Amino acid sequence: MPNAYRDIAFTPAVEAAQTAQGSRELNARQQAQPGRSNTALTGDEAAFLAQRDSFYMASVGETGWPYLQHRGGPAGFVKVLDAQTLGFADFAGNRQYVSLGNLAGDDRVSLFFMDYLNRARLKMFGRASTIGPDDPRLDALSVDGYRARIERGFVIHVEGFDWNCPQHITQRFTLDEVEQATAKMMARIAELEAELAALKSGQSG
Repeated sequence: MPNAYRDIAFTPAVEAAQTAQGSRELNARQQAQPGRSNTALTGDEAAFLAQRDSFYMASVGETGWPYLQHRGGPAGFVKVLDAQTLGFADFAGNRQYVSLGNLAGDDRVSLFFMDYLNRARLKMFGRASTIGPDDPRLDALSVDGYRARIERGFVIHVEGFDWNCPQHITQRFTLDEVEQATAKMMARIAELEAELAALKSGQSG
């Protein structure tokens, strides 16, 4: 079963570059591996996406130039609607609407999800459509407790995805991750400081 992501990405020009660089044979073997076609999301992808609080989405404009946009929200704002469909709410931003305009002429997008803590990345090709603020399907894309205004929803049909190796990913931590990792230590420090303050108070008394 072919790898759908690589079938899209590995154009004749890309394959020629792989041949010139000596990696075509390896990539051809990986591309032709039996098993998953990398079009249907599994529990692994769903669990990964449920933890993401941002990603990057590339679209192509009428000039032929690619446009890359950061999308963010609370962890889990990207929803897996079914095995081949993602959705997310479009929160009000700088009102340039470049991605929205690009999609009116070409619905193809490329998505890039990063997990810096665990040094993992997931890439996707898909076709995007939008749903308006009055569409009842938008309720499934809302995020409880997040007060940003939702202008519309994006629904992405997954055409293919691929996992990357952790090579060259610099490990980074969000403030929330640092606070969670140091919570016990900070609690112990507070406890010791309280004990020290009590000892000093007793000595001065």
